[in-house]
Amino acid sequence: MSQSSYMQPHLAKRLSAPAALRNREPIRQALAAHLPSPASVLEIASGTGEHALYLSDNLAQVTCWQPTDIDSAALESINAWQADATTKTLLSAAFFDVLADTPPPLATFNTLIAINMVHIAPWTATEGLMRLANRHLSVGGIVYLYGPYWQSGVEPAPSNLAFDASLRERNPLWGIRHLDEVVELARCHQLHLKTCIDMPANNLSVIFIRKD
Repeated sequence: MSQSSYMQPHLAKRLSAPAALRNREPIRQALAAHLPSPASVLEIASGTGEHALYLSDNLAQVTCWQPTDIDSAALESINAWQADATTKTLLSAAFFDVLADTPPPLATFNTLIAINMVHIAPWTATEGLMRLANRHLSVGGIVYLYGPYWQSGVEPAPSNLAFDASLRERNPLWGIRHLDEVVELARCHQLHLKTCIDMPANNLSVIFIRKD
């Protein structure tokens, strides 16, 4: 019998993204300086679940982390990774679509996180994310976005130009967004830019705070 025959069933459902292993610690450092304490986190488009596992285990402020996605394989992967969680802060994955007019799976949260979602989704998904924050994010809470953005007065990195082209080839509605447009959309939903942090591989951590 092969070694794989002895594999625990949940292990076979785990998906892995190499980028998650590279950027999870820089993301942790960026979040650690700006998270509310205590932090109740709703994560949108959690993907493989690797970020949720690492960040919920390694951010002392986090008391509750709710991962979500709309893809069934991603939801299974998130729960498969959750089996390795060393704390009880990481909840089971929940289906949640920011375009649907439904209550979020976490009734109260002061942190809304979307890692690598804004550019790998239609612009309407970013609009839905901001509406969600406007309606449900606690006053004084934050929205944390991670990914590449076009910035006024900053020459685009060749790697980002190539990445944007590949995204639009896969789906014409995807693509790197202009930071000014995201900031303006956020402002229309009572969210104000708190800080913007340069990250490895030409990415940014963009953090908004919910005003009254």
